[in-house]
Amino acid sequence: MTPDILCLGEPMLEFNQQPDGNYLPGHGGDTSNCAIAAARLGARVGYITHVGADTFGNSFMALWRTEGVDTTTVRQVSDAHTGIYFVTHGPDGHEFSYFRAGSASSRMGPDDLPVDALKAARILHVSGISQAISTTAADAVFSAIEIVKAAGGSISYDTNLRLKLWPIERARAVTHAAMARADIALPGLEDARQLTGLEDPDAIADFYLGLGCGIVALTLGPEGTLIATADERRRIGGRQVVAVDATAAGDAFDGAFLSRVVAGDDPFTAARFANAAAALSTLGYGAVAPMPRKVAVDAFLQEQD
Repeated sequence: MTPDILCLGEPMLEFNQQPDGNYLPGHGGDTSNCAIAAARLGARVGYITHVGADTFGNSFMALWRTEGVDTTTVRQVSDAHTGIYFVTHGPDGHEFSYFRAGSASSRMGPDDLPVDALKAARILHVSGISQAISTTAADAVFSAIEIVKAAGGSISYDTNLRLKLWPIERARAVTHAAMARADIALPGLEDARQLTGLEDPDAIADFYLGLGCGIVALTLGPEGTLIATADERRRIGGRQVVAVDATAAGDAFDGAFLSRVVAGDDPFTAARFANAAAALSTLGYGAVAPMPRKVAVDAFLQEQD
């Protein structure tokens, strides 16, 4: 299988707090979640990363193979571990605690990139987290972007701001530079407000269009998504559900959106589908387990419409 979508970043084993206080083990990491979401929805997807030659790394390898994510460009290393994180839930929503310093993914650099696979990809998806975990990882993402662009592929970038990983000044500098090379911008509203200093969604869309992005999909939480191009913009309404865990809703949106873009949908149609997939992903605990398959998204849309 030659993947249409390649995702690059850090997978992390997840321990998600349940209502009884116990922790449910699972799999997370924003770009890994995106890859799995897209694969479940029918896209041909591969992943680029390093994981430890440990139990957690083995678990990810098995997961990706089960989910149909190509692992040709995944490398297991013996001198570094696979990262983990904990999710706790409280009155202010979910909170993340990370244990990722020195992880296998954070040690990746430009020389570790699978150049031939990148040249063959239609879309490379990366995020702010992909670049925040280390300076070498940030450089690797910039190098991967240039390889894909030179070969005629497109870049998808989710800001996914995590201020526990880097200060806002560096986050702004790096993500703005990456967004200037992106074709598809996938910022969340709160992230974008911190990164741009702007409040109004339309002003934020204009900012990213001004950097050179062809499509801006600004997610607005339950209110849906603002889709903007140079020629048109629309607000695509969100889908109402009784959410229990929104840990990876943004990643589910990304994977669903990209799966429809490579299938030939325009960005407005893709966002309608992605809003529904993201809503369904909040109906269970954990990042991966609740992510829907295409038949479920289609049925949900038909029922709601």
